[in-house]
Amino acid sequence: MSKKEKNRVNVVYSTNPSFNYENEEKDLQPTLPPQQQNLKLFLDRIGGGKLVTRISGFLGAEEDLNELAKTLKQKCGVGGNSKDGNILIQGDNRDKLLDLLTKANYKAKKAGG
Repeated sequence: MSKKEKNRVNVVYSTNPSFNYENEEKDLQPTLPPQQQNLKLFLDRIGGGKLVTRISGFLGAEEDLNELAKTLKQKCGVGGNSKDGNILIQGDNRDKLLDLLTKANYKAKKAGG
């Protein structure tokens, strides 16, 4: 199924040639400036007990979240991903990420244990 067909709702199949599909509207949330973002850095264990640093609290577009995740992964030299409004960075990099985010004018702090 192509990406444009994934957003169709309330229809499985139609033989009507003039049928108009209803598309799921994505709420486009404007990205707040870094000074207004309240990011929290957590240390989690996922999978087989591997440590990841989770950054939550980002408010904005998915593209901006992905761009921030890409920049942070490059600066730390590790892997990770971004999904569901969170950024996951491999390993315990909270101190380094906190330093990088505060230099980029984000309001960030450590949270959790």
